[in-house]
Amino acid sequence: MADDFELDTDDLQRRMDGAIAALRTEFASLRTGRASASMLEPVMVEAYGSPTPINQVGTVNVPEPRMVTINVWDKSMVGKVEKAIRESGLGINPQLNGTIIMLPIPELNEERRTQLTKVAGQYAEHARVAIRNLRRDGMDQIKKAKADGLSEDDQKFWEQEVQELTDRYIKQIDQQLETKQAEIMQV
Repeated sequence: MADDFELDTDDLQRRMDGAIAALRTEFASLRTGRASASMLEPVMVEAYGSPTPINQVGTVNVPEPRMVTINVWDKSMVGKVEKAIRESGLGINPQLNGTIIMLPIPELNEERRTQLTKVAGQYAEHARVAIRNLRRDGMDQIKKAKADGLSEDDQKFWEQEVQELTDRYIKQIDQQLETKQAEIMQV
């Protein structure tokens, strides 16, 4: 009956890829002392009654290595965009110039760099937890199949497959964390 059981490892792998992609997005939002448009991705502006990403209320540019500019399309939104940036916790002080908001990126001091490496570690831990939850989902499917008559050899085979997949993704997260922390600490 359960001899035809086959765990959908492609689905597990796709969902684990999603966790890695989310981690990359979170890492991109961490400031490393260089300006990048992606650092504003997590910042949401209260626009027209709903939270909206900054890139949907204006054009984000990086004209020089330590400057990000936002050309806000709607004049009435300039104050809201400025407020959202101030309250985002990025540690950037916006400067207004008409409908253009300039964000000078200050040098990171040692204390701030250390804080950012801890934040990166937290992001990585959230990704590890997501991967472990997916592992648990896979193991639960195997246990359910075992109750339906899956042989013990097949159970061990599928459990090993899921564990190898999990280990591979956890290792990938650790490597990305190491790279990001080195990038943050680089002066």
